[in-house]
Amino acid sequence: MIMFKPVAEQLGIIKRGTVEILAEDDLVKKLKRSVDTNTPLRIKAGFDPTAPDLHLGHMVLVHKLRQFQELGHHIQFLIGDFTGMIGDPSGKSETRPPLTREQVDQNAQTYKEQVFKILDPDKTEVMFNSAWLDKLSPTRFIEITARHTVARMLERDDFAKRYSRGQAISIHEFLYPLLQGYDSVAMKSDVELGGNDQKFNLLVGRDMQRSYGQEPQVAITLPLLEGIDGVQKMSKSYGNYIGINEAPKDIFGKIMSVSDEMMIRYYELLSSMSNESFAKLKDDIKSGALHPKTAKMDLGKEIVARYHNAEAAEHAAREFDQIFRKHDLPVNIPSHTIDWCGRDEVWLPKALSDAGVVNSSSDGRRMIKQGAVSVDGEKITDENYNLKRNGERLVKVGKRRFIKLI
Repeated sequence: MIMFKPVAEQLGIIKRGTVEILAEDDLVKKLKRSVDTNTPLRIKAGFDPTAPDLHLGHMVLVHKLRQFQELGHHIQFLIGDFTGMIGDPSGKSETRPPLTREQVDQNAQTYKEQVFKILDPDKTEVMFNSAWLDKLSPTRFIEITARHTVARMLERDDFAKRYSRGQAISIHEFLYPLLQGYDSVAMKSDVELGGNDQKFNLLVGRDMQRSYGQEPQVAITLPLLEGIDGVQKMSKSYGNYIGINEAPKDIFGKIMSVSDEMMIRYYELLSSMSNESFAKLKDDIKSGALHPKTAKMDLGKEIVARYHNAEAAEHAAREFDQIFRKHDLPVNIPSHTIDWCGRDEVWLPKALSDAGVVNSSSDGRRMIKQGAVSVDGEKITDENYNLKRNGERLVKVGKRRFIKLI
């Protein structure tokens, strides 16, 4: 028998960090029925495996799933291996290239490995929508499309903008929200979670369930987490992301780089701290009883411990303290032996790229031009700088990367 918390207490946890609950009255009814019948709700969240690595922005939804899981509800983690090959047009200004089956399968496997750093795998039902969408006959497929209209599709903001500008909208893009909605029918979901850019698709799911004689799901939207710049949504394309598979020191350092205001938002959406403790933290920071840097270090340790372990979190915190507060060097600095090819000097951007501390020689040049590279404590600003062969050289790139070049 599951010991469910009272409905009001569950609702307080569920509402934290949400944008909208459509409709909240429906959620209260479902929660009451769940408690009365001792039956967990079926909580759905779908992820198209469009990229192999997840960042903290993706984890906002997964963290909310974890909260539902801890409340005793049944988690349906849907991997959109079928819809991923169509491509979600939400928020896109042009048609997105579809993925191949091989890309989808590889990314899906990586997703499963990463989300179980938060979710309990023994209490999570992993589902693939190809299990039912691959089996649809042409007749059944047409039946699904008949349950929505073109006019309703063009109410979607991104479709409406593209249509008004005369930009192409492929027919298969109209299929995406319909199939996502049909997923809810196949899964009999009680609640579906999604980013606030998914509102239209989630509401299609409610309509689709209603048309198939099911009780419509509750749609809960969550914000798109801003990246470490505090402006754009977290994204690899913007370079403002914190990848959950990054090294502990990099995750910790990036957390420490966010603004105090953004730190509060990260706590709200990503921390396992209780609502009561979160409210106290905000009050303590406001009153001066808690320094924001202390709170930020605690958040950094919590995030690193979640995706690595507690020991790695403590080590990352100590190393950060050594570098940024005591101005010491990291405990263990990696080294790289340069292939001098018989020469006495090498172009520094290439040496940095070969050592793996920058993504490419071009990236190295950019970092040098920004004044973010130093050799033996001397800042280098000449992008044509050649490193001379003169024993071990200590190179610093940015605020956190050190390398010994030999």
